Amino acid sequence: MQETFTKYFLMGLAVLGSFATFSAVQRFFAPREEDRSAIGDISDLEGKEVSVFAKLEGSKNFWDQLDLIFARRLGLEKPLEEKYMLLGRPTTTDPLQMLHTKQLVGLILPVGFYLLTDSPYTVLFGLLGFVMPDVMFYSRRIRQRQDEIIHNFPTFVDLAALMIESGLDYMNAFDRIVKIAPVKTHLELEMERTIGEVQLGYSRRDALRRLSMRTGLQEVRSFVGLVIQSDELGTSLVELLRNYSTDMRFRRLNKAEKLAAQASTKMLIPLFIFIFPTVFILMLSPMISDLLTGGAVPF
Repeated sequence: MQETFTKYFLMGLAVLGSFATFSAVQRFFAPREEDRSAIGDISDLEGKEVSVFAKLEGSKNFWDQLDLIFARRLGLEKPLEEKYMLLGRPTTTDPLQMLHTKQLVGLILPVGFYLLTDSPYTVLFGLLGFVMPDVMFYSRRIRQRQDEIIHNFPTFVDLAALMIESGLDYMNAFDRIVKIAPVKTHLELEMERTIGEVQLGYSRRDALRRLSMRTGLQEVRSFVGLVIQSDELGTSLVELLRNYSTDMRFRRLNKAEKLAAQASTKMLIPLFIFIFPTVFILMLSPMISDLLTGGAVPF
């Protein structure tokens, strides 16, 4: 009786999962009715950021309401918005599509394992599939983006100090650096977005603080603090930026030396797991073979 109930329960779950998967795929690839600018819209100028989930509140669509309940009951609305911001707000996705991806993987993974193993415990793979996009895709892309920004940041600060020393305002210096860059990396794109926000009506302080929020890096937050402090107090920004650039390079060198010093310790793990057992087997296998075959000379 229990086996029959489990069988029909899993069959119903598979049918429901197939229907939900089809709907999720259809919503994932459906064109959006409106695309927000990478810089912002008029509501941003009033300090009111419009969340993509907030736009679903007045929708009559059942799936939109389900997405809204799913995001807010599990507390995913703010984390997805933050991940989307740290990704650089790519135009190819948005927080809602990120939620759809998590739902899709969370449905496909248990259904696929159930078809392969015919075990009811594969339902547990739904939770694993739900968190898998965050661990294997989004977090990795955020780290790569932050590494690229911090790699180019000392050079950017040096160029800014040089142009400010030549007589340019710091915002004009940032604009000149962005324009002369042969290839626009994530750092230049973020600076370009900051300059665009100032042109739209943001104050310089708010635009710079938004820059630090979008990068999620302590180095950028410290840089923004230096610029804002210099702007408020009227102090010279050139020497501050040069000292800060030197300090960043020194810390990056110390970090590289620290990682190099840790490499020898980390190598002990594969040595103990792979190298030493192989050496012991090669050294002791003739003796063990002689003992098992009776060929060893007794004392």
